[in-house]
Amino acid sequence: MNGTVYFDTSALAKWYLNERRSEDVERYIRAHGPVSISTLTVVEMRSLLARRRRERSIDARTEMRVWGTFEEDVRLGFLIRHPLEDGVVASAAHLLAVAARVPLRTLDVLHLAVAREIQANAVATADKVQAAGAQALGLSVVRFD
Repeated sequence: MNGTVYFDTSALAKWYLNERRSEDVERYIRAHGPVSISTLTVVEMRSLLARRRRERSIDARTEMRVWGTFEEDVRLGFLIRHPLEDGVVASAAHLLAVAARVPLRTLDVLHLAVAREIQANAVATADKVQAAGAQALGLSVVRFD
């Protein structure tokens, strides 16, 4: 697949943490990178790492190492960060009506709005609802669930 691929946080986390399907995500990113994310992904990734530390599935040292690696990947351009601008927020509100049958959550639809804004060819996700939303909006989906 050529073109822009937008990674949501559920899929991107598998690049940084050893989870089911992590090897698939690694192969995909190596073959199709760099991949796109949004500024929303930055906040979600930080939140995910903090939650995993609180749940004791990672320790504080791992949390900081992974966070540092993520920030470096953004800085070096391995992850292309797109802003979450007012137009994207308005688009997200509209997409909720377009995909009314899918139980999209706020963050799901914001990711999808960014993917549409940047004209992504595909959305990579490990989230079933996110995948259904992307499909309802006519986007190709790369699933890692």
